[in-house]
Parts: sequence; structure tokens; C-alpha cells
Amino acid sequence: MAGGGARKGTIYGETCPFGYNVARDGVHVRDFHATLLHLLGIDHQRLSYKFQGLDYRLTGVEPARVVSEILA
Repeated sequence: MAGGGARKGTIYGETCPFGYNVARDGVHVRDFHATLLHLLGIDHQRLSYKFQGLDYRLTGVEPARVVSEILA
């Protein structure tokens, strides 16, 4: 995440001392993908296609959000 629109020196989230459990501000993979696509200039909600009655997007079927707290 160095450069490319991410804020310098930002630490987001926290894990337990062993790094196994999320202690604070966890980010799901689909939210991380939505953030990366946003930094690349791609709207993750626009490209979708129907398959078996669901609207599939680049980030999956469930809603995803851009983690704006790490953006510069």
C-alpha cells in the first residue's frame, strides 16, 4: 500500500498479541479489494453481471466499502 493514494505511516486495525484474532477495526477482503480498485480509479460497483439471479461484482456479491480512513 505504499504510495498510490494511501496515507503515509498509517496503521489501520489491530490484532491480538499473537496476530490470530482481530482486536479492532478489521477489514474484510472485499473491502480491501474495493479500496484497491478505488485507488486504481475503478468503481467496484459499476461492473456487474447477472449469474444465477445474483449481481456479481469485482468484489463479490455482498456489499463492499472503500476504507476511506487510509486514503490521503
